[in-house]
Amino acid sequence: MAASSCNCSILFLIIALLSLSSITTTHAARGLLQLPNLPTIPNLPTAATLPPLPSVASFPTLPSLPTLPSVPKMTLPPMPANIPLPNMPSLPTIPTLSPPPSN
Repeated sequence: MAASSCNCSILFLIIALLSLSSITTTHAARGLLQLPNLPTIPNLPTAATLPPLPSVASFPTLPSLPTLPSVPKMTLPPMPANIPLPNMPSLPTIPTLSPPPSN
């Protein structure tokens, strides 16, 4: 039980030191670069402040494209019937070597 409380306190100490060091480094960097405090982000424009989009009817109509002549479909000739494969010549039988006679 004592070991877990010791681990928790060490972990808390590490987190505190890390957060403190990050605060001081950003403050020091701001001091070196002489950056002022960043202003808040202004509100984004809402839909009421945006200019109205032009309506679709105000666009000029495009001339219609001429239709392409229809291309006749290509037909393939009928597939030939199953042609049997030629018989492969049988491989000559390899004679098995007999072991030498033992004396």
